[in-house]
Parts: sequence; C-alpha cells; structure tokens
Amino acid sequence: MLVAALVLIIGCIPMLIVAIIVKITSPGPVFFKQRRYGLNSEPFNMYKFRSMSERAPELANQNFAYMDAYITPVGSFLRKTSIDELPQLINVFLGKMSLIGPRPLADTDRKVLDLRREFGADQVRPGITGLAQVNGRNNISDVEKAEYDTEYAQHVTARNDFAIVVQTIVKVVKQADINHE
Repeated sequence: MLVAALVLIIGCIPMLIVAIIVKITSPGPVFFKQRRYGLNSEPFNMYKFRSMSERAPELANQNFAYMDAYITPVGSFLRKTSIDELPQLINVFLGKMSLIGPRPLADTDRKVLDLRREFGADQVRPGITGLAQVNGRNNISDVEKAEYDTEYAQHVTARNDFAIVVQTIVKVVKQADINHE
C-alpha cells in the first residue's frame, strides 16, 4: 500500500495527462472498470485507463477476433507500454490488490478462476503482475496460468516478488506478451 501511495503521488501529474488524452481522443469514461475476482474469489472493481471503445464486447483478450477494431486512437500505445495498468495502483492502495500476485480475472476467465479456487491460488491477494504474466500471459493455456498462480501462492517470498518485478520490467520494455493489437 505504501509503494502504491508513493507511486500514485509521484505519478499523479503523468496519470492526469494520460487521463486527459484518453478523454479527448475518444468518447466515454477515462477509466475502464470491471468486476474481477481477488482474495478468496471475492469480487471487486478493478480500474485501468480505457484503451478500447465503449462498444467493445466484454471478452477475454484471447477471444477477440478483431481486437484492433475496438482499440481507441491512444489505446494501442497505452497497451504496448502497459500505461493502461497504472490505475490499478488505486486497487493496491485500497487493499484489493497487491503489486505481485495472480492476476485478477473477470467472469470471462471462469475456467482459470475455478482452477485457482480448486488449487488454492485464490488464497493470496491478486497482483498487477505475477508469475503467469512473466511466463507467457495470454500465450499460455488456462491450466498453465492456474498452475503458475498456484506455484506463486505456495511460495510467496520477497525474493520471488523481486524476481517477478525484474522480469515484468524486462517484458514491458521488450513489449513481450502484451495484448496491444
């Protein structure tokens, strides 16, 4: 929570600029809000900068046939750079998420949610990034995601979290495994 608060304070001006750009480049709200599932499979509202039009169907990213038809003018850049994820720091500050943990998923990812519950991976707070994200994100199967999430939940350590942060930075810089099309 402390790290999230510090980053929110330091990043408030850049985030305000992003919010203004999102607002002036496409109609609709600045933030995308979606019900996701977190600790103990409890639902909460997760926030991101909106990168898709309001008419976009609610689908898992891997289920879009033509995602680029729904991306806003600035949305592709926000996704490529993962800037769209920054409002999740609000969720961290509110105690609904952590910086590191299994990614909070929506109803569209029911299979992974059920596997997480079965394997006990929903017993840790979800994170902005996690082991499944640095090991393939949407390029791995639902079972693999749940297995990585379970592995993380069974081995929560500062050392593992630090390794995930470093791997996440590398992935973001390389723009690897990011849905930006």
